[in-house]
Amino acid sequence: MPTQQPHVAPPASTSATTDNATRLESQPTSSAASASELASAKISLRAALRQFPDFPIPGIDFVDILPLFASHSLHTSLIRALELQVLLFNNSVKPDVIVGLDARGFLFGPSLALRLGASFAPVRKRGKLPGPTKEATFEKEYGQDFFQIQSDAVTKGQKVLVVDDIIATGGSAEAAGNLVKQLGGDLIGFLFILELDFLKGRDKLDAPVVTLLKDDMMGK
Repeated sequence: MPTQQPHVAPPASTSATTDNATRLESQPTSSAASASELASAKISLRAALRQFPDFPIPGIDFVDILPLFASHSLHTSLIRALELQVLLFNNSVKPDVIVGLDARGFLFGPSLALRLGASFAPVRKRGKLPGPTKEATFEKEYGQDFFQIQSDAVTKGQKVLVVDDIIATGGSAEAAGNLVKQLGGDLIGFLFILELDFLKGRDKLDAPVVTLLKDDMMGK
């Protein structure tokens, strides 16, 4: 009776080496493709912004981000761009929790959290959240204000990204970062759509700051 020759698999080390080499070769291409996709998205997103002079008071040129949410394609592009921005600036390390600031951080924070596989936690003005909360103060042009977060929104050691639509003086973002620290979270950064550079708000923040659209429309 003829004897069947056993199947001889290629050496595991050769296969593993080939797989590793393939992965290493593909990483720069993937990173370059993501950067290119992000740059293209920023052009279309920036073009959709609207500017309103003398709003809300004379001398202020207001940049309106709401058109980014009025169009399904722009909205989709915005969330994808924010996702790519997070991955590129943080070496592909994803946050465990997205903390969104009251109130425009709520516009895109939950959607971004879904894309990144993270949970979402809102930071709200005092008295708006039920149950036990932590509180932090921040300065506004007319005095102090107060932010709160639910005490179980972040678990000790979780990586947290704070998001909002715009950074101006940085006070509210700083307060949100302080809340994250009170809960024992690892604050890995802040992400904004727009920034008022001349107010130097990022100087108050003690974690990396990234702005999606560094907009020249928002002049000094």
